[in-house]
Amino acid sequence: MKLKYFSHSSFQITTDDGKVLIIDPFLDGNPTSPVKSADVSPDFIILTHAHGDHLGDSFKIADRCDPLFICVNELADYVASNGYRAHNMHIGGAYNFDFGRLKFTIAHHGSLTPDNNYGGEPAGVIITADNKNIYHTGDTGLFYDMKLIGEMNEIDYMLLPIGDNFTMGITDAVKAVEFVNPATAIPMHYNTFPVIEADPNEFKQRVSNMGKDCRVMEFGEEIEL
Repeated sequence: MKLKYFSHSSFQITTDDGKVLIIDPFLDGNPTSPVKSADVSPDFIILTHAHGDHLGDSFKIADRCDPLFICVNELADYVASNGYRAHNMHIGGAYNFDFGRLKFTIAHHGSLTPDNNYGGEPAGVIITADNKNIYHTGDTGLFYDMKLIGEMNEIDYMLLPIGDNFTMGITDAVKAVEFVNPATAIPMHYNTFPVIEADPNEFKQRVSNMGKDCRVMEFGEEIEL
């Protein structure tokens, strides 16, 4: 399985059998993304919430590829009302897809669509595929139930924000890694805009000081999991 980081909170997962999943595809309007919406062709689009920097270019991509959207109920209804295929879920629920299993978790944030529709509750997501568990926290502040998530799931890769202002900053993100205890932490949601500037290497050093592994992915980098 491969993981590619487009920047901000957008990642692509390619399973061993060739299924392509994209999380929060904010690409064309993203000043840090080396990849544009015309360059991707996902089978699935997973949305953590409805903000424009996460819903991003989803509909533009879907016009070309007809992917299945996976998101919380109200956001899935919004997607479907715009003419796209959606699988409705909600926080705490899990479902087996042909790429593997997906479960939504809580996240502390907001969720309003760019045209001011209610997008349901914001969420994190745990994706289980090819014997790996990937926890994308979504946009969130620190919360103590992350410890429970880590106790109930053996997380191989934790993708979490460090940019502060709208989400956790570095100090809270380090505590989140302590709570979840993933095999590897990967920082996201930083340096897209001046207000969320952060040094991922500072985060890496502080995680390493706890004796835990951290991988800082370059924008556009793809790694084998």
